[in-house]
Amino acid sequence: MASFSNIGAICKVPSAPSLCSSSSRALFPTTLRSFSHSQVSRSRSCRLCIRSSYAEAVRGNPNSDAIDVVADVKTERIVVIGGSGFVGSAICKAAVSEGIEVISLSRSGRPSNSNPWVDQWEAMLCPAALPQVTGDVFYANWDEILIGATVVVSTLGGFGSDEQMLRINGEANVVAVNAAKEYGIPKFILISVHDYNLPSFLLQSGYFTGKRKAESEVCSKFPSSGVVLRPAFIYGKRKVDGFEIPLDLIGEPLEKLLRATESFTKPLKSLPASDLVLAPPVSVDDVAYAVINAVKDDDCFGIFTIDQIKEAAAGVKV
Repeated sequence: MASFSNIGAICKVPSAPSLCSSSSRALFPTTLRSFSHSQVSRSRSCRLCIRSSYAEAVRGNPNSDAIDVVADVKTERIVVIGGSGFVGSAICKAAVSEGIEVISLSRSGRPSNSNPWVDQWEAMLCPAALPQVTGDVFYANWDEILIGATVVVSTLGGFGSDEQMLRINGEANVVAVNAAKEYGIPKFILISVHDYNLPSFLLQSGYFTGKRKAESEVCSKFPSSGVVLRPAFIYGKRKVDGFEIPLDLIGEPLEKLLRATESFTKPLKSLPASDLVLAPPVSVDDVAYAVINAVKDDDCFGIFTIDQIKEAAAGVKV
Protein backbone atom coordinates (compact mmCIF):
# COMPACT_ATOMS: atom_id res chain seq x y z
CA MET A 1 0.00 0.00 0.00
CA ALA A 2 3.03 2.29 0.05
CA SER A 3 2.38 3.47 -3.48
CA PHE A 4 -0.99 4.84 -2.43
CA SER A 5 0.14 6.80 0.61
CA ASN A 6 1.86 9.38 -1.54
CA ILE A 7 -1.51 10.70 -2.68
CA GLY A 8 -2.49 11.73 0.82
CA ALA A 9 0.84 13.48 1.25
CA ILE A 10 0.44 15.48 -1.94
CA CYS A 11 -3.20 16.34 -1.29
CA LYS A 12 -2.61 16.82 2.42
CA VAL A 13 -5.81 14.92 3.11
CA PRO A 14 -6.65 11.52 4.58
CA SER A 15 -7.10 8.69 2.10
CA ALA A 16 -10.86 8.75 2.73
CA PRO A 17 -11.99 12.36 3.39
CA SER A 18 -15.54 13.30 4.23
CA LEU A 19 -18.15 14.56 1.80
CA CYS A 20 -18.83 18.15 0.87
CA SER A 21 -19.87 19.88 4.05
CA SER A 22 -18.57 22.49 6.41
CA SER A 23 -16.10 19.90 7.66
CA SER A 24 -14.88 19.10 4.18
CA ARG A 25 -13.43 22.58 3.80
CA ALA A 26 -10.45 21.34 5.78
CA LEU A 27 -9.69 18.50 3.37
CA PHE A 28 -7.27 20.60 1.42
CA PRO A 29 -5.20 23.56 2.55
CA THR A 30 -6.98 26.84 1.89
CA THR A 31 -5.12 28.91 -0.64
CA LEU A 32 -5.66 32.32 -2.17
CA ARG A 33 -5.41 32.29 -5.94
CA SER A 34 -4.91 35.29 -8.21
CA PHE A 35 -6.52 35.29 -11.63
CA SER A 36 -5.60 37.01 -14.84
CA HIS A 37 -8.19 38.91 -16.85
CA SER A 38 -8.80 35.87 -19.06
CA GLN A 39 -9.29 33.68 -16.00
CA VAL A 40 -11.78 36.06 -14.46
CA SER A 41 -13.79 35.95 -17.67
CA ARG A 42 -14.22 32.23 -17.14
CA SER A 43 -15.42 32.53 -13.54
CA ARG A 44 -18.34 30.37 -12.41
CA SER A 45 -20.79 33.21 -11.87
CA CYS A 46 -21.56 36.51 -13.50
CA ARG A 47 -23.09 39.59 -11.89
CA LEU A 48 -25.78 41.30 -13.88
CA CYS A 49 -27.24 44.74 -13.14
CA ILE A 50 -30.75 44.95 -14.58
CA ARG A 51 -32.41 48.37 -14.79
CA SER A 52 -35.94 48.83 -16.11
CA SER A 53 -36.79 51.46 -18.73
CA TYR A 54 -38.95 53.17 -16.11
CA ALA A 55 -35.93 53.45 -13.82
CA GLU A 56 -33.96 55.05 -16.62
CA ALA A 57 -36.77 57.53 -17.25
CA VAL A 58 -36.96 58.67 -13.66
CA ARG A 59 -33.23 58.67 -12.98
CA GLY A 60 -32.30 61.77 -11.06
CA ASN A 61 -35.74 62.11 -9.46
CA PRO A 62 -35.12 61.70 -5.71
CA ASN A 63 -38.83 61.06 -5.11
CA SER A 64 -39.08 58.13 -7.51
CA ASP A 65 -39.32 54.49 -6.42
CA ALA A 66 -37.02 53.13 -9.09
CA ILE A 67 -35.44 49.81 -8.19
CA ASP A 68 -32.15 48.45 -9.47
CA VAL A 69 -32.20 44.67 -9.55
CA VAL A 70 -28.82 43.04 -9.12
CA ALA A 71 -28.75 39.29 -9.67
CA ASP A 72 -26.04 36.69 -9.38
CA VAL A 73 -26.51 34.30 -12.27
CA LYS A 74 -24.46 31.10 -12.08
CA THR A 75 -23.83 29.29 -15.34
CA GLU A 76 -22.08 25.98 -15.83
CA ARG A 77 -20.34 24.65 -18.88
CA ILE A 78 -18.49 21.38 -18.42
CA VAL A 79 -16.06 19.61 -20.72
CA VAL A 80 -16.19 15.81 -20.48
CA ILE A 81 -13.05 14.10 -21.74
CA GLY A 82 -14.04 10.67 -22.96
CA GLY A 83 -17.66 11.78 -23.28
CA SER A 84 -18.61 9.10 -25.79
CA GLY A 85 -17.58 6.23 -23.52
CA PHE A 86 -19.54 4.23 -20.97
CA VAL A 87 -19.01 6.56 -17.99
CA GLY A 88 -18.54 9.72 -20.05
CA SER A 89 -21.85 9.43 -21.88
CA ALA A 90 -23.64 8.82 -18.56
CA ILE A 91 -22.12 12.05 -17.22
CA CYS A 92 -23.18 13.95 -20.36
CA LYS A 93 -26.71 12.57 -20.03
CA ALA A 94 -26.92 13.53 -16.33
CA ALA A 95 -25.63 17.02 -17.11
CA VAL A 96 -28.23 17.53 -19.83
CA SER A 97 -30.99 16.37 -17.47
CA GLU A 98 -29.84 19.03 -15.00
CA GLY A 99 -29.75 21.77 -17.64
CA ILE A 100 -25.95 21.99 -17.66
CA GLU A 101 -24.18 22.83 -20.91
CA VAL A 102 -21.72 20.09 -21.76
CA ILE A 103 -19.01 19.58 -24.38
CA SER A 104 -17.58 16.14 -25.11
CA LEU A 105 -14.03 15.44 -26.26
CA SER A 106 -13.35 11.91 -27.45
CA ARG A 107 -11.73 10.01 -30.28
CA SER A 108 -15.09 8.86 -31.66
CA GLY A 109 -17.01 12.13 -31.29
CA ARG A 110 -20.76 11.60 -30.82
CA PRO A 111 -21.85 9.18 -28.07
CA SER A 112 -23.07 5.83 -29.37
CA ASN A 113 -26.41 6.29 -27.60
CA SER A 114 -29.29 7.03 -29.94
CA ASN A 115 -31.53 8.20 -27.11
CA PRO A 116 -33.48 11.49 -27.35
CA TRP A 117 -31.26 13.08 -24.69
CA VAL A 118 -28.44 13.36 -27.27
CA ASP A 119 -30.63 15.52 -29.50
CA GLN A 120 -31.75 17.52 -26.45
CA TRP A 121 -28.07 18.02 -25.61
CA GLU A 122 -27.31 19.49 -29.02
CA ALA A 123 -30.40 21.71 -28.89
CA MET A 124 -29.24 23.21 -25.57
CA LEU A 125 -26.10 24.70 -27.07
CA CYS A 126 -25.77 27.89 -29.01
CA PRO A 127 -25.27 27.44 -32.79
CA ALA A 128 -21.55 28.23 -32.56
CA ALA A 129 -20.89 25.57 -29.90
CA LEU A 130 -19.48 22.15 -30.70
CA PRO A 131 -21.24 19.57 -28.47
CA GLN A 132 -18.99 16.71 -29.58
CA VAL A 133 -15.37 17.31 -30.47
CA THR A 134 -13.44 14.48 -32.08
CA GLY A 135 -9.80 14.42 -31.08
CA ASP A 136 -6.97 13.06 -28.97
CA VAL A 137 -6.18 14.68 -25.63
CA PHE A 138 -2.48 14.82 -26.56
CA TYR A 139 -3.24 16.92 -29.68
CA ALA A 140 -6.40 18.72 -28.59
CA ASN A 141 -7.07 22.32 -29.57
CA TRP A 142 -7.72 23.53 -26.03
CA ASP A 143 -8.41 27.08 -27.26
CA GLU A 144 -11.52 25.71 -28.96
CA ILE A 145 -12.55 23.17 -26.35
CA LEU A 146 -12.08 25.00 -23.05
CA ILE A 147 -13.43 28.41 -23.96
CA GLY A 148 -16.09 29.37 -21.42
CA ALA A 149 -15.71 26.12 -19.48
CA THR A 150 -16.21 26.10 -15.71
CA VAL A 151 -15.37 22.44 -15.03
CA VAL A 152 -13.35 19.74 -16.78
CA VAL A 153 -14.24 16.09 -16.14
CA SER A 154 -11.90 13.29 -17.21
CA THR A 155 -13.08 9.70 -17.60
CA LEU A 156 -9.89 8.60 -19.34
CA GLY A 157 -8.73 5.10 -18.49
CA GLY A 158 -8.06 1.75 -20.06
CA PHE A 159 -6.18 -1.52 -20.09
CA GLY A 160 -3.31 -2.85 -22.15
CA SER A 161 0.41 -3.15 -21.71
CA ASP A 162 2.04 -1.35 -18.78
CA GLU A 163 3.27 1.34 -21.16
CA GLN A 164 -0.17 1.83 -22.67
CA MET A 165 -1.88 1.99 -19.28
CA LEU A 166 0.63 4.51 -17.96
CA ARG A 167 0.02 6.67 -21.01
CA ILE A 168 -3.78 6.71 -20.97
CA ASN A 169 -4.44 6.44 -17.21
CA GLY A 170 -1.59 8.71 -16.20
CA GLU A 171 0.01 10.88 -18.88
CA ALA A 172 -3.19 11.68 -20.79
CA ASN A 173 -4.93 12.81 -17.62
CA VAL A 174 -1.91 14.86 -16.57
CA VAL A 175 -2.05 16.67 -19.93
CA ALA A 176 -5.74 17.44 -19.39
CA VAL A 177 -5.19 18.64 -15.81
CA ASN A 178 -2.41 21.00 -16.85
CA ALA A 179 -4.43 22.34 -19.79
CA ALA A 180 -7.34 23.09 -17.46
CA LYS A 181 -5.01 24.80 -15.00
CA GLU A 182 -3.33 26.87 -17.70
CA TYR A 183 -6.69 28.06 -19.02
CA GLY A 184 -7.91 29.04 -15.57
CA ILE A 185 -10.69 26.46 -15.29
CA PRO A 186 -11.91 26.60 -11.67
CA LYS A 187 -12.46 22.86 -11.09
CA PHE A 188 -11.22 19.49 -12.33
CA ILE A 189 -12.99 16.18 -11.67
CA LEU A 190 -11.22 12.85 -12.22
CA ILE A 191 -12.83 9.43 -12.41
CA SER A 192 -10.21 7.19 -10.83
CA VAL A 193 -10.36 3.73 -9.22
CA HIS A 194 -11.01 2.28 -5.77
CA ASP A 195 -8.07 1.97 -3.39
CA TYR A 196 -7.93 -1.83 -3.49
CA ASN A 197 -6.04 -3.62 -0.70
CA LEU A 198 -3.99 -5.59 -3.20
CA PRO A 199 -0.40 -6.76 -2.78
CA SER A 200 2.07 -3.98 -3.55
CA PHE A 201 3.47 -5.67 -6.65
CA LEU A 202 0.00 -5.59 -8.25
CA LEU A 203 -0.52 -1.95 -7.33
CA GLN A 204 2.67 -1.09 -9.22
CA SER A 205 1.10 -2.05 -12.54
CA GLY A 206 0.65 0.64 -15.16
CA TYR A 207 -3.09 0.81 -14.50
CA PHE A 208 -2.90 1.76 -10.81
CA THR A 209 0.33 3.73 -11.11
CA GLY A 210 -1.18 5.81 -13.90
CA LYS A 211 -4.38 6.48 -11.97
CA ARG A 212 -2.51 7.59 -8.86
CA LYS A 213 -0.23 9.80 -10.92
CA ALA A 214 -3.31 11.52 -12.34
CA GLU A 215 -4.79 11.90 -8.85
CA SER A 216 -1.57 13.51 -7.64
CA GLU A 217 -1.72 16.03 -10.48
CA VAL A 218 -5.33 16.95 -9.71
CA CYS A 219 -4.58 17.42 -6.01
CA SER A 220 -1.48 19.45 -6.80
CA LYS A 221 -2.97 21.75 -9.44
CA PHE A 222 -6.44 22.07 -7.88
CA PRO A 223 -5.80 21.78 -4.13
CA SER A 224 -9.03 23.44 -3.03
CA SER A 225 -11.38 22.49 -5.85
CA GLY A 226 -10.19 19.22 -7.40
CA VAL A 227 -12.41 16.16 -7.09
CA VAL A 228 -11.31 12.52 -7.39
CA LEU A 229 -13.96 9.79 -7.50
CA ARG A 230 -12.75 6.29 -6.61
CA PRO A 231 -15.45 3.80 -7.63
CA ALA A 232 -14.94 0.04 -7.74
CA PHE A 233 -16.57 -1.99 -10.52
CA ILE A 234 -18.97 0.30 -12.41
CA TYR A 235 -22.09 -1.34 -13.77
CA GLY A 236 -24.81 -0.31 -16.19
CA LYS A 237 -25.79 -0.99 -19.78
CA ARG A 238 -22.55 -0.74 -21.72
CA LYS A 239 -22.36 -0.66 -25.50
CA VAL A 240 -19.37 -2.26 -27.21
CA ASP A 241 -19.19 -2.30 -31.02
CA GLY A 242 -22.94 -1.86 -31.28
CA PHE A 243 -23.75 -4.59 -28.77
CA GLU A 244 -25.26 -3.82 -25.39
CA ILE A 245 -23.68 -5.59 -22.41
CA PRO A 246 -26.06 -5.55 -19.41
CA LEU A 247 -23.48 -5.22 -16.64
CA ASP A 248 -26.29 -4.16 -14.33
CA LEU A 249 -27.62 -7.74 -14.31
CA ILE A 250 -24.51 -8.66 -12.33
CA GLY A 251 -23.56 -5.39 -10.64
CA GLU A 252 -26.91 -4.33 -9.19
CA PRO A 253 -27.80 -7.55 -7.32
CA LEU A 254 -24.16 -7.91 -6.19
CA GLU A 255 -24.18 -4.39 -4.77
CA LYS A 256 -27.42 -5.06 -2.89
CA LEU A 257 -26.07 -8.35 -1.54
CA LEU A 258 -22.79 -6.85 -0.33
CA ARG A 259 -24.52 -3.92 1.35
CA ALA A 260 -27.06 -6.20 3.00
CA THR A 261 -24.31 -8.42 4.42
CA GLU A 262 -21.83 -5.64 5.19
CA SER A 263 -22.05 -6.07 8.95
CA PHE A 264 -21.05 -9.71 8.56
CA THR A 265 -18.31 -9.25 5.98
CA LYS A 266 -16.67 -6.20 7.56
CA PRO A 267 -14.15 -8.25 9.59
CA LEU A 268 -12.99 -9.89 6.35
CA LYS A 269 -12.02 -6.58 4.76
CA SER A 270 -8.69 -6.63 6.56
CA LEU A 271 -7.65 -9.67 4.56
CA PRO A 272 -5.31 -9.00 1.60
CA ALA A 273 -7.12 -8.59 -1.73
CA SER A 274 -10.53 -8.97 -0.05
CA ASP A 275 -11.68 -5.77 -1.81
CA LEU A 276 -11.77 -7.66 -5.09
CA VAL A 277 -14.81 -9.48 -3.72
CA LEU A 278 -16.15 -7.21 -0.98
CA ALA A 279 -15.92 -3.71 -2.52
CA PRO A 280 -19.50 -2.91 -3.61
CA PRO A 281 -20.03 -2.20 -7.32
CA VAL A 282 -21.23 1.30 -8.22
CA SER A 283 -23.94 2.22 -10.70
CA VAL A 284 -22.74 4.33 -13.62
CA ASP A 285 -25.64 6.67 -12.85
CA ASP A 286 -24.37 7.15 -9.30
CA VAL A 287 -20.93 8.05 -10.64
CA ALA A 288 -22.52 10.49 -13.09
CA TYR A 289 -24.66 12.22 -10.47
CA ALA A 290 -21.76 12.40 -8.03
CA VAL A 291 -19.99 14.36 -10.76
CA ILE A 292 -23.00 16.65 -11.16
CA ASN A 293 -23.01 17.20 -7.40
CA ALA A 294 -19.37 18.29 -7.57
CA VAL A 295 -20.09 20.53 -10.56
CA LYS A 296 -22.89 22.35 -8.76
CA ASP A 297 -21.23 22.69 -5.37
CA ASP A 298 -18.22 25.02 -5.29
CA ASP A 299 -17.33 23.78 -1.82
CA CYS A 300 -17.17 20.16 -2.95
CA PHE A 301 -13.64 18.81 -3.32
CA GLY A 302 -11.45 15.94 -2.18
CA ILE A 303 -11.15 12.21 -2.70
CA PHE A 304 -14.45 10.32 -2.69
CA THR A 305 -14.75 6.70 -1.63
CA ILE A 306 -17.45 4.31 -2.83
CA ASP A 307 -19.87 5.21 -0.03
CA GLN A 308 -19.23 8.93 -0.51
CA ILE A 309 -19.94 8.64 -4.23
CA LYS A 310 -23.31 7.07 -3.38
CA GLU A 311 -24.08 9.82 -0.87
CA ALA A 312 -23.13 12.60 -3.27
CA ALA A 313 -25.28 11.09 -6.03
CA ALA A 314 -28.26 10.74 -3.71
CA GLY A 315 -28.09 14.45 -2.96
CA VAL A 316 -28.67 15.28 -6.63
CA LYS A 317 -31.24 12.59 -7.35
CA VAL A 318 -33.61 13.77 -4.59
